Amino acid sequence: MIRGIHRLLEYSLVALMLTLVGSVLWQVLSRYLLGTPAFWTEELARFALVWVGLLGAAYAAAHGQHLALDIVPARAGPKMQAFYRQSSRIAVATFATAVMIIGGGRLVAITWQLDQVSAALGLPMALVYAVVPLSGCLIVLFAFQETPTDNVPASEVNHG
Repeated sequence: MIRGIHRLLEYSLVALMLTLVGSVLWQVLSRYLLGTPAFWTEELARFALVWVGLLGAAYAAAHGQHLALDIVPARAGPKMQAFYRQSSRIAVATFATAVMIIGGGRLVAITWQLDQVSAALGLPMALVYAVVPLSGCLIVLFAFQETPTDNVPASEVNHG
């Protein structure tokens, strides 16, 4: 099941990036070649960027590539590194639950109740904001999955 979620997330990110690039490309082409910019492209690109950023954070969490301070565990022994890794996972899951799932869920509920829609596309803003609790759920799901860097000493992990 987790493998299927990973695959769906990957395909979704590719589709969103294609949407983002296509929207910006059409904006430029319609502005400079047709002389009339498409009114909806900027909003679509902005929404796609938000979704890519938040789903990308879930993707990074799934691969153990989320932001972390590793100077302390790099100098610690294996037991302390394991403790640090577990503590980091708990902190990430706690943040994702409190801020993204609960807070984001409230944001979605409020915008749904207020029936807010986007200006250019007329999309319900609750659908745009739904990526916040969705990404939070994925981050919590992935927080306790084994990642490729789990069995590698912190001093040997390549961060880019």
